[in-house]
Amino acid sequence: MPVAPPRPKDLALNALRAFEAAARLGGFAAAAAELGVTPGAVTAHVKALEDRLGAALFARGAKGVQLTPLGARVLPEFTAGFDALGLAVHQLRAEAAPRVVHIATLPALAQLWLSPRLPALRAQMPGVEISITAMEAPPNLKRAPYDLSLFYGDQGRLVAEDEIFPVCAPALAARLTAPADLAALPCLIDSAWAGDWALWAAVALPGGFAPRGPVFSLYALAVEEAANGAGVLMAHGALVAGHLARGTLVAPLPQRVRLAQGLRLWSARALRAGQPVEQVARALLA
Repeated sequence: MPVAPPRPKDLALNALRAFEAAARLGGFAAAAAELGVTPGAVTAHVKALEDRLGAALFARGAKGVQLTPLGARVLPEFTAGFDALGLAVHQLRAEAAPRVVHIATLPALAQLWLSPRLPALRAQMPGVEISITAMEAPPNLKRAPYDLSLFYGDQGRLVAEDEIFPVCAPALAARLTAPADLAALPCLIDSAWAGDWALWAAVALPGGFAPRGPVFSLYALAVEEAANGAGVLMAHGALVAGHLARGTLVAPLPQRVRLAQGLRLWSARALRAGQPVEQVARALLA
């Protein structure tokens, strides 16, 4: 009779994924956010994996978790493996739906920079579907289901340098002839880029400046309020270019500060010439 020994049970893929994410990101909460599950689910997956192995992968303490020597030794291979799996999934999606291009970007970039360019992109590439997802931080394109990411940073090809400078409605510009005049005007503050005022003031107002005015959690809303005459906004050049061109916003002061991280477009995989993703990327870079 043929011998058919029982096959050892495989380790659960979800448990391995939970371990790799928690180990790479340094905690169960961060892993849960990336995987779209609860921290409790990550904890349960990792505990089940450790029980199955009969060895600890994390040392638990009052200040969180740390990798054991075993966990640290195996992490690089799991990270490389899941990266490779993610890229293979990207390839599968691209082959199955080659006319769909998924872009992840900041909400402000989606509304103020990318949206005005979509009609021209659609006209250039009839039949190509461009999907936009707005998020506050760049996704891990080796794992997330996006073809391109458009964010301020240092990864990817440069689309535009990032300069900050004050802008306001034309009616307010007459009251802003020198940096010191800002003390008498409301200054619009974006909560995500609250430090922009200090960066600019360090160059234009070395004596120090504390902006006073309303705070916005949506940069696009702050731009609209600046155009409505509500105050002076510390603008990112690429995001207000349309308003400056139309004259709804003006930049009355000459002082500009160039930031180290520019607007960049990135893809986790090589783009093949002539494919929709490569065409969209080339159009955006142009």
